Amino acid sequence: MSEVPLIPVVNVTSGEKFVNPRGMRVIKDGIKASASQSQRLAKPKWLRTRIHGGPVYDKVKGIVHEHGLATVCEEAKCPNMSECWSAGTATIMLMGDVCTRACRFCAVNTGNPRGWLDEQEPLKTAQSVQLMGLKYVVLTSVNRDDLADGGAAHYAACVREVKALNPDTAVEALTPDFLGVLQDVETVVNSGIEVFAQNMETVRRLTHPVRDPRASYEQTLEVLAHAKACRPDVLTKTSLMLGLGESDDEICEALDDLRAANVDIVTFGQYLQPTPHHYPIDRYVTPEAFATYREWGLERGFLEVVSGVMVRSSYRAEQVLKKNNVGLS
Repeated sequence: MSEVPLIPVVNVTSGEKFVNPRGMRVIKDGIKASASQSQRLAKPKWLRTRIHGGPVYDKVKGIVHEHGLATVCEEAKCPNMSECWSAGTATIMLMGDVCTRACRFCAVNTGNPRGWLDEQEPLKTAQSVQLMGLKYVVLTSVNRDDLADGGAAHYAACVREVKALNPDTAVEALTPDFLGVLQDVETVVNSGIEVFAQNMETVRRLTHPVRDPRASYEQTLEVLAHAKACRPDVLTKTSLMLGLGESDDEICEALDDLRAANVDIVTFGQYLQPTPHHYPIDRYVTPEAFATYREWGLERGFLEVVSGVMVRSSYRAEQVLKKNNVGLS
């Protein structure tokens, strides 16, 4: 990235370049500010989320911040953060809060970490899971294309440490695509996880307007298929955002492709534009349509299809095997 002046973090606005406390030059919320901003659609009445709080929320927030953990809940501006934290769960984001990619749907900061890793992160993550008393934890991460293995070995070390300190805790790994290097995929799949997730994000046609050029529809399918072939006992999972301009036929094509790759679990949720600089919303999908898409997936033989307006890839992840749309139905 080009040289930029040091801007105090507290004064940074979305889309602006700044230097973070670790000395990394990054773009706030991942996408540069532009003169042209999309017109926002009026939010429908069903797009509401209740704000939660209380002692459990405060406890989780305290543990996350005390241990210096990044969470996708905060970094990606997830609308379900207060609900999940109040329930005593959090999705922990490994390897820092700076992503090497700039997907147009994502609000995580973009930059080049230049090989930085926290060597204490595996232990800190395991201790945090223990303090929270979690029986199910989702470990996700930024893309780390600056690392030779995409961070796969570090990811696996975090999983093993969590398992060592919390042997009864199930671990879901929501991973990057590791640039399609299947050996790196195997490193994570063989680390002791119960669920391997890699998000397709959108349908084939919209992949490259929406995702970073280093990601691809076929690459995600290959990663998911290889993970299942490598460890058939590990569940595989992916997620698609709706409302980006996809058609029903394209949703069906994606479902067919995912079944052909032996994916077990799919989630559907409404795309919400994080800032005016990000990819625009094409439509707000109705709750009735989400119910229909769930039925389409179940008819194709998926173990579960979690589908709803506020659903995100790790939303109520510990409930997925109840097969009741994680309590939404």
